[in-house]
Amino acid sequence: MDLGIKGKTALVVGGDSGLGLATAKTLLEEEATVIITGVDQEKLEEAADSLKDYSHLYHYYADVTKSESLKKLHQQIQKDVGKIDILVHSAGISGTSGLFHEISESDWQETLDVDLMGAVRTIKEFLSDLRTGGWGRLILISSENAEEAYPDEIPYDCAKAGLLALVKGLSKTYAKEGLLVNAVSPAFIETPMTDAMMEERSKELKVSKEEAIQSFLDEKRPNIELKRRGQPEEVAAVIAFLCSDRASFINGSNYRIDAGSVSTI
Repeated sequence: MDLGIKGKTALVVGGDSGLGLATAKTLLEEEATVIITGVDQEKLEEAADSLKDYSHLYHYYADVTKSESLKKLHQQIQKDVGKIDILVHSAGISGTSGLFHEISESDWQETLDVDLMGAVRTIKEFLSDLRTGGWGRLILISSENAEEAYPDEIPYDCAKAGLLALVKGLSKTYAKEGLLVNAVSPAFIETPMTDAMMEERSKELKVSKEEAIQSFLDEKRPNIELKRRGQPEEVAAVIAFLCSDRASFINGSNYRIDAGSVSTI
């Protein structure tokens, strides 16, 4: 299927690993120009090297917790590439886990600062690009946690729920200008973030990583009927569709990619 984004320019914030990297690759396969960012320069270079077969790729350092860093990124993109047409915000952290009474205010602030305010800062910086030309796409990566809160991940739950509210508000504000805003909400995807979670669980339970994954599925995510972690490419396919001309009547929506993890419709 031709997604109609050949020649469009897409910025994938947090595109140096996991969902962001898979999304960047999918968009490159559709012949879009793609810019990826990250906060770890070495990991960013490795990601760019893994995509070296694609000619229309750029990569830059950017820290979503600092407005000045995003401003510098924007200026560099304007100089090297021009304006962007598509923004996929994939940067985020899992944050501190624990019950509510165990989590400090500083831990709350860190999670909200990266996962919610990071998106706010990025959008504020690049919104002028997306509002220009009568065609734009903005995709935020939320999570199953936004709708199926977990008691040991409440800061993350709140940050991701905030992204859904942000999507709905932006979608009502800018659709008349041709900017469509949507979210995707994955569940337990095989990424460096969930790898780290499962390695920690493996050590705590003194079992293999695969056993830790299986026990997590059985105990923590029983509604994932496929009984496996999702693949980044399975999420990237939906993101790419939402970035496309084919999604021209989709606005303010949240697409769950969770194999049934969220127990409501």
